[in-house]
Amino acid sequence: MCVLFSTGCPKCTVLRQKLDSAGVEYEVVSDVARLEAEGIDYVPVLEVDGNRMEFAEAVKWANARKGQKE
Repeated sequence: MCVLFSTGCPKCTVLRQKLDSAGVEYEVVSDVARLEAEGIDYVPVLEVDGNRMEFAEAVKWANARKGQKE
């Protein structure tokens, strides 16, 4: 399961679209208190198996999964 840390910003929206297009299941965390507790001070951040990725890396990851099953 993936976790998308997001506030709904334009980059967050693009990443959500990429994940949806790739068929990736994910949980969205947008609660500011939880973001702060997780040490996240920018968004979007995608966490997969404990590995956190910033926007550019997360988009590449999602694009690579397009057509694959999770």
